[in-house]
Amino acid sequence: MLRRILAITQKELIQVLRDRATLTLLLLMPLLQLTLFASAIHTDIKHIPMVVADQSVSSASRSYLNAMVHSQYFDVVATVPSQTEMVRAIDGGQASLGILIPPDFAARVKLRQANVLMVVDGSDSFTTNSAYSMANAISQSYAIGLIQRQVSPLNMDVRILYNPDIKDLWFLVPGMIAMLLQALTLSLTSLAVVREREVGTIEALLVTPIRPIELMLGKTIPNLLIAIANMLTILLAGVFVFGVPFLGNVWLFIALCTLFAFSGLGLGLVISVASQSQMQAQYLSLLLNFTGMFLAGFLFPAYALPKVLRWLGGIFPMTYFIPIARSIFTKGVGLEAIWGQVAALGVVLVVIILSAARLFRSSLD
Repeated sequence: MLRRILAITQKELIQVLRDRATLTLLLLMPLLQLTLFASAIHTDIKHIPMVVADQSVSSASRSYLNAMVHSQYFDVVATVPSQTEMVRAIDGGQASLGILIPPDFAARVKLRQANVLMVVDGSDSFTTNSAYSMANAISQSYAIGLIQRQVSPLNMDVRILYNPDIKDLWFLVPGMIAMLLQALTLSLTSLAVVREREVGTIEALLVTPIRPIELMLGKTIPNLLIAIANMLTILLAGVFVFGVPFLGNVWLFIALCTLFAFSGLGLGLVISVASQSQMQAQYLSLLLNFTGMFLAGFLFPAYALPKVLRWLGGIFPMTYFIPIARSIFTKGVGLEAIWGQVAALGVVLVVIILSAARLFRSSLD
């Protein structure tokens, strides 16, 4: 049995190694995606362009604007005389935020009744939320500074566990490992059977003494090796190139990554058996990848989704693996802290593998 599995595995590896362009892409894609994510995705947006209409022109208004600029979250790109000009600058895309300081601002500061008008470009909701949150926080901080001499302020001691500097990469790298493991195992394995069917070699395999389970394992093992190699590439690059600390047990992490990869291989086989062409298999794997990415909590927490979507996300193995990866990678916890997610992942894996094996066997009959 082992000899026959190794023979199929060798055949699949030779096919992969012959296609050097695809092999190069598979090996470079993780580093490219990690670099792009590190450069392009930031939940903490700084240097938001801001237009100012300072009708007070006082030391109080200048102090307030200095607080906005010195935070590094806002850059004043234009100063205009009126609200109309301020809105026009936002309409033209010159700025994402407008601040109107009324003429009586300085007098109202003394009466502790000061107010400013903030106009935000709502066409970009991501920037809108950041701009609104930071401008509001800076305004509150400025107000507290004004009354400190009259009222004792409330001091809040804050401790941020696991990611004290709130660095985006510390959050993204474990999720990227999950995303790429699913993407690679799905895309590679989804073509395994349908490709043989299209080129007509499936009949030649059926007349050999190879059993369906041996054929299934022989076709999935090479893809598993490629996926694990890519996982290790991201892990090493994240730790040694981008400085993301790995706090957990590396062998536990690799073992659970392998477990998760098997679920992707099973889903890929289901797609491959159910598809009539390679193009259909590729479209289905892309659909599952994107759906899983948004429902599993890769960028946004799964608990924020509507109940129906949370239930739908429970079908995807990545929903359980992302918390596992982040807990081991960033928190450094052991199996005792994540056994619930591991058990859920195991249940989903068993269902997927049994379904894939049954469909694979029936497709060969």
